[in-house]
Amino acid sequence: MKASDLFVKCLEAEGITRIFGVPGEENADFMMSLRNSSIEFVLTRHEQGAAFMAEAHGRLTGEPGVCLGTLGPGATNLLTGVADANMDRAPLIVITGQAATTRQHKESHQVMDVVDMYRSVTKWSHGIIAPDTIPEVVRKAVRLARKEKPGAVHLELAENVAKMEVDAEPLEPRRFWRPEVSDHILDKAWDAIRGAKQPIIIAGNGAIRKRCSAELRAFVEATGIGVLHTFMGKGSVDMDDPRCLFTIGIQQRDWPALAVERADVVICIGYDLVEYPPRLWNAGADKAIVHLDFEPAEIDANYHPAVEGVGDIAEAICGLTDRAKRDGVPDWDFAYQRKVREKMLAEFAEWKDDDAERVKPQKALWEVRDALGPSDLLLSGVGAHKMWIGRYYQCHEPNTCLIPNGFCSMGMPLPGAVGATLDFDGKILAIAGDGDVMMNVQEMETACRLDADITVMVWVDGGYGLIEWKQDDEFGGHTDLAFGNPDWLHLAKAFGWEGWVVEGSSDLREKLDAALAHKGPSLIAVPIDYRENVKLTERLGDISITL
Repeated sequence: MKASDLFVKCLEAEGITRIFGVPGEENADFMMSLRNSSIEFVLTRHEQGAAFMAEAHGRLTGEPGVCLGTLGPGATNLLTGVADANMDRAPLIVITGQAATTRQHKESHQVMDVVDMYRSVTKWSHGIIAPDTIPEVVRKAVRLARKEKPGAVHLELAENVAKMEVDAEPLEPRRFWRPEVSDHILDKAWDAIRGAKQPIIIAGNGAIRKRCSAELRAFVEATGIGVLHTFMGKGSVDMDDPRCLFTIGIQQRDWPALAVERADVVICIGYDLVEYPPRLWNAGADKAIVHLDFEPAEIDANYHPAVEGVGDIAEAICGLTDRAKRDGVPDWDFAYQRKVREKMLAEFAEWKDDDAERVKPQKALWEVRDALGPSDLLLSGVGAHKMWIGRYYQCHEPNTCLIPNGFCSMGMPLPGAVGATLDFDGKILAIAGDGDVMMNVQEMETACRLDADITVMVWVDGGYGLIEWKQDDEFGGHTDLAFGNPDWLHLAKAFGWEGWVVEGSSDLREKLDAALAHKGPSLIAVPIDYRENVKLTERLGDISITL
């Protein structure tokens, strides 16, 4: 068979069901092989959109999403979405075409070293030069993409290699058991926790795996220890659980940060330093840290664990729960943590009845949370809206809020929602700023073509609001960050979407419900009052809790 046929058969054997992308001349053989396979090809309008769609698939299913582009500009267009998936721990495989090996050694049309370019944003980047290695290469790629911590893998197939005849068969996929943390280390971890005066948990991206979340909830039930979530750890403990202390991650000193300041032992579960640097919550490097993760801790002066439990997180938490039930727990005083939760609950509800013409971010997110069910999905872009979502939008279930928070790329929520609709059973709402949504606005056509049942809420302020917020905070003023916007209703109509424009806080909920109820793609534009940005910064500058 042709090498491209074998490549596709290997992907089928791995359970790959869908590939997102934009084909080109140099991967034509692969596309023809794909045409005769069980794998669905989703044609997108830009390679970056394809990468974000594949990332959403990977984050929601735990199985590798796959995106495809040709050589040269196709490969460079994929790069941002691939980097985002890799740093946000989404299993992803990116496939690019390449010029024939007979012209790669010289100056030639669209030829560049794609494999080397991808090395810094993937777990592995490899160009296939011998067709009989394809079964091993694909097996390795899928295993690496899925292996904790998950991430992106890049494979390149040159056009002449794709045409070569090969006599080989796919390798049978075989899973392996992750190593478990030893009893000796778990005993040390439990001794550190039991000896604490004010222990607290930080649950990160690694805690949203379903087994991890279930075991974490059992541990919290057994011990009563409060849980803070990173932006990407939301929902590992239900927002309604009285031990849920909501979210850390904004740069300002916030109420949840006070709970960490008070703690002497911090149990970090699946915590990624790329999300929220430890210098912001352990500035004095004086807290005893218990690190539970699939990998050893990253070296950081403010993150130097007293105990490292490296292995399967769910099994490690289960072991700690067993010890808590065996030994009982100390009479910890969590009154301070309860006060933190009360403060945040009051902040969530403060503007729920606001009727101002310009919608406050707090009001918008109160209505969004109330309109979505516990298992519905919210996707966030990057900008000022992300900071408000990070702080105000809380979750009942793990992996029901997707926020780019490692690589922090703009442009994800619209294509991410399109990718999610093919795997997710429930309402899907993407919130994007007017700067964010225009970065991949062309994927509105993809959504229409697929009849994707999604809603995109655009927070409209006519500028790059987060940059303005940061510049004002540091310099007392900002550079020119304003831009124009399209007519949102005309834009929606042009792409075959339903559209709504909110006039003010009083009609927000009615139009949001209508957009969510519409079957197919819908857009709702909301005039957002980002004067609240500076107000939040000023208010959080001097906060304290007195018991």
